[in-house]
Amino acid sequence: MNSAAAVAAPLDDPFYYLTNFEFVLAWVTERHGDLLGEAEWGFHVAFAALPRASRALLVRMVMRRGEHFRCSRLAYAEIGDTTPALAPLVAAGMVEEEPLLDLETLFAQLQLPELRCALASEIADVGLPASASKAALREALLAHEPAPRTLKSWWPESTERVVRLTVMATCDRLRLMFFGNLRQDWSEFVLSELGHQRFEAVPFGVDARAFGCREEVDAYLALHHLRGRLEEGEAPDLLAAALLARPANPWLASRHARLCLALGRQAERQGEGALALSLYGRAGWPAPAASGEGRIRLLRLAERRGETRKALTLAEPLARLTRDEAEAQALGRLLPRLRRRLGLPPPAMTAEPAPERFSLRLPGPAWVEGAVRDHLHHEAAPVHYVENTLVTGLFGLLCWEALFAPLPGAFFHPFQSGPADLYREDFVARRRSRFDACLARLEAGTHRAAILAAWRDKQGLANPFVHWGALSEALLAQALACIPPAHLRACFERLLGDLRANRAGLPDLVQFFPEAPAGEPRYRLIEVKGPGDRLQDNQRRWLAFFRHRGIPAVVCHLEWLTPA
Repeated sequence: MNSAAAVAAPLDDPFYYLTNFEFVLAWVTERHGDLLGEAEWGFHVAFAALPRASRALLVRMVMRRGEHFRCSRLAYAEIGDTTPALAPLVAAGMVEEEPLLDLETLFAQLQLPELRCALASEIADVGLPASASKAALREALLAHEPAPRTLKSWWPESTERVVRLTVMATCDRLRLMFFGNLRQDWSEFVLSELGHQRFEAVPFGVDARAFGCREEVDAYLALHHLRGRLEEGEAPDLLAAALLARPANPWLASRHARLCLALGRQAERQGEGALALSLYGRAGWPAPAASGEGRIRLLRLAERRGETRKALTLAEPLARLTRDEAEAQALGRLLPRLRRRLGLPPPAMTAEPAPERFSLRLPGPAWVEGAVRDHLHHEAAPVHYVENTLVTGLFGLLCWEALFAPLPGAFFHPFQSGPADLYREDFVARRRSRFDACLARLEAGTHRAAILAAWRDKQGLANPFVHWGALSEALLAQALACIPPAHLRACFERLLGDLRANRAGLPDLVQFFPEAPAGEPRYRLIEVKGPGDRLQDNQRRWLAFFRHRGIPAVVCHLEWLTPA
């Protein structure tokens, strides 16, 4: 079953969530059995032996946030009394009946009036008034670093119970092996059943999976946990010390590089320059799966630290070898500065072509792009707001078959909006012949029919390049009538050169001239800049490309009319 609609349990089943969880558990044990350890197999066996009410309660807890739960809030009509459902979970070790609660957890579980009762003596000891806010109580009491205790020890008079789920890490690992990421969760089943999300049904076998070995799962989880600690404010030096060597798997290596980059940025913000340089170096080298941003950040930081010669020694070979347009653009600014500081002649550089520009003064302030669109629009030359949606959408519709080709490692569960390897270095190379076949329709003149057929047949299905709400059939028909196939081909090839970077930075507006005389452009792309705004680097790269390829694109500078 490779269709999301086919695997999601119907919502009129009160235990739909249990059915979905058991589907995932069976899927993972069938396809990832060799990657499961003692904890996962033990959970699988113990879970199957539980009464249905206990299985349902466990899944309800797994699908909620956190590991601690007040028993009074575990109320579900289809389960009934949760006290007898909880007992087998405690007996199986899946739930801890009286966990120790640190102060942070206690504050998360109790409301302010309850905290005032539970912590009355502690509040008195620190001299806080009874009316103190929850935040003030927390700050004052945390400073004393009280030891964790059970709820009964914190609050002997309470009849409330707090339990802790002990198998969340195991369930997260199972969820990771199913989805191939921790971004998606159990709600995917519900959203699919409700029709809020629809996915292309891509055929794949039982051998299709995200991870090849258990060590890859461990590496993903280790990187994920370190990023979580970074987001919680932990010091980057401690996290850098815990960071393992870069994994051999290119996908995991790119995640490792992005984490090094994030750690480096935080270290730089905190003034730890040497640590930041080290982390940027780990992010930027070696290729493949290295970060061009990491290399540029290293060079800029070295420049600010006065290490000009070191920066130049690294930058010059990069400028000759890089195929990354963003990196080349940054080096084009950096190299002249470095050479000037060292008293060297400037490097030979190709000047960036200046885009065509015009200015408008309109009543405002208002939505910048909307004001220009409405001012320029008329029946014979309609204007549409299409930022990053028209060119990418046409590409996604024309190349649908290539994007959703059932290649190994691309698809392995029914809830994928696109191939898992979309941004990996070999994505296009693995599908080059498929993309060539799709793009050949541009020369054959069959692209219009193919794009409009895909728009109708695939309506609403998730595609990483198609934003359905922005693409009406009328807009597509106008675009296909006015934009020459050669221009589309040039834009699509540039997209394929770097799908992650080049899908953004496209102009805000498109204006069509369907009645233009022969030989005149029948459209133009318009990038709008309001007062004080300037072109971003990715926009400059697209505009330079348009200029080079003869694609009509202009920059509109908008100023607001000052009221009299």
